[in-house]
Amino acid sequence: MGKNRVLGVGALTLALVAGGGWAAQAETAPAKKPAGHGKIHGYEVVRLANQNVPNFQRRTVMCPKGKKVLGGGAEARGNEAILVGSFPTDDNRGWIGLGRQPGNSTVGISVFAICAYPR
Repeated sequence: MGKNRVLGVGALTLALVAGGGWAAQAETAPAKKPAGHGKIHGYEVVRLANQNVPNFQRRTVMCPKGKKVLGGGAEARGNEAILVGSFPTDDNRGWIGLGRQPGNSTVGISVFAICAYPR
């Protein structure tokens, strides 16, 4: 009877080391969507194309009238360009991007905002 226990522990250790742990064998139920979540009304990505501007100058893209920003981003372009900031406007209607490029007086900045109608 002692041999079976040793064999059982050895088999368990081998299964865990080989990645065949108990969690991998457990059945999982499909995830349910939370109630009230569906399409985002008026979803739209608004882009401000790349443009060279003076270092640290803010570039702002705004959502269309009536929409709020859900998120956004910015990109600094140039040989040594650095994105200094990427954040929403104070009124949550747009997105701001700014950057710098050491050794140059300008930097290329593009900005985008993800917009939708508030609920």
